[in-house]
Parts: sequence; structure tokens; C-alpha cells
Amino acid sequence: MNNMTKPNETGEPTMDTNIQKYMAFVKTVEYGSFTKAAEILNYSQSGISRMINDLEKEWGISLLERGRSGVRLTSDGLTLLPYAKSMCSEYQKLQTQVDELNGLQSGLIRIGTFSSVATHWLPNIIREFQKDYPNIDYELLLGDYAEIESWILEGRVDCGFTRLPTLPEFETIFLHQDRLLVILPENHPLTSYEKIPVMALCNYPFMLLKKGSKADITEVFEQWNISLQIHFTTVDDYAIMSMVESGLGISVLPELILQRIPYRIVTKELEIPAYRKIGLALRDKKSTSLAVKKFLDYLNYRYVL
Repeated sequence: MNNMTKPNETGEPTMDTNIQKYMAFVKTVEYGSFTKAAEILNYSQSGISRMINDLEKEWGISLLERGRSGVRLTSDGLTLLPYAKSMCSEYQKLQTQVDELNGLQSGLIRIGTFSSVATHWLPNIIREFQKDYPNIDYELLLGDYAEIESWILEGRVDCGFTRLPTLPEFETIFLHQDRLLVILPENHPLTSYEKIPVMALCNYPFMLLKKGSKADITEVFEQWNISLQIHFTTVDDYAIMSMVESGLGISVLPELILQRIPYRIVTKELEIPAYRKIGLALRDKKSTSLAVKKFLDYLNYRYVL
């Protein structure tokens, strides 16, 4: 829907062109900004502004009031907005049906993901999925849990790998229970333990991996009323490992990211096992494209993590 179409023989714009204008109008209202709408729809800011200006000229009314603080609906714009939303929704349904009739000869799957899934799962998942559906394209957005949830809500991605439980309005597929492990410098005193007591984590500088509002290990800390000596917080798994290797502290990381690592660190189990649950989330499976539905079915029934 991002490719502009030419006028038809009568000089009137085609339906695709009009739908793009309606989408520009709807998204600008949703986000209160030409800039944000342009980012979501993959247009330039001037392109979004021009499409809305075209609508206003075609309809002979003013849809938006422009100001330094952003844009807001006029009374006429407020009246027409529900109809524009309905047109966009119906067009999406039409495109889905066209895809199905074409037998999934092409399609795009937009996926939100975090680093360990992008590194260790997605290459194998996509390789196997492509054996059955070789003409599907992919767009991967890398972020933390909160960003991925936001992208799903905004429609920026079709689905996203995230930690469960997630937002209640999402549909989810549980995929994997990922064990959390303590990581230590090679000469650290705790390396003598077979399994690390949770309370022992309080005694050393701690490097906290935080992808979203809470770290994966937060629930364990809260359950045992543990107060850590947090010296460093980041969303970068590899930065944590590098600092631990340098002797700056200890940490707890998911087992998935600790595969094939280049760092000289020691991994140990916790005395009280702890996990993060990884799943795939989306807004509504029924309204997704055929390509996304097939991808979800593949994950659900064929790919064992």
C-alpha cells in the first residue's frame, strides 16, 4: 500500500491512491503528528501532508487544524474520520482475500524481536519456512519488550516475540521456557558453587539486563526481598557479558543468549530455578494476512523450540 498508483483513463485517482490518502489522514489523527504518521506508513513528512491536502481539496473541507503542538481534528474531520477508518479496514480485508486467492505467491511478514531470538532462532525458523513459502519477504525490527508491544499496538509489526505474560489485549502463542543463569568472571569466588544461592547475588556488584519495565530476574528478587548492588543497567546482552568478563560485576542472563558466546565467563544455575517465558504476540489472528497466519501456524505446529 506504499506504492503510489497512477490516475485511471478518466483522470480520477485509483482506489489504491485514495486508500493511501485515507490512511495518511487516519494515522495523522491517531498520532497527532505528520512526522509520526510518516514514520509508521514509511512516507516522507511532506508526502503525508500533501495527501491530506489533496483530500481537503477534493472534498472542499478542512480536516485538520495545524499548530506548533501538532494537529487536531476539525469538526468536519471528526465527522468523516470513522468513514475513513472503515474504508482502510475494508481495504485490508480485501488485500487479505486477494492474497488467499493467489495462493500465497507473495507477501510480507513484519516481525518485532529482541536480540537473542533474532540471533539464535529466527535464521533457522525463516530458513525452514521458506522451503514451503519461498516468495515471502520479511521485515525485522529489533527492540526491547516494551518497544515490541508498542509496535504491535501501532500496527508497525504484524507480530512480535516477547516475554509472557504480555498485554491482555494480545493473542499469544507460548514458545519456550528460557532458563536464567548466573554469569561470573572466571576467577570469581562464586565459581566454586555448583548452584548459586539467590542471596549470594546481593554481595557483589551486579550488571542488570533490562528489556522493558522489568528485568527478567526481577520477580525472583521481589519474591525473596533481595536488594542488589546494581552498578550498571543496559538492554545490551553483550555489553553485560563483556563487563562481567572484565571483572566489573556479576549478572543473570537468559540461557538463549549464552549460546556460542565469545566471552571468557562462567555460567552457573541458580539454587532456585528461574525462567522467562518467551512467546509470540499479535493483536488479532483473524484479521492478519494469509502470510502471517501461515507463519503462526508453522510456529505453533511445526517448529519445536
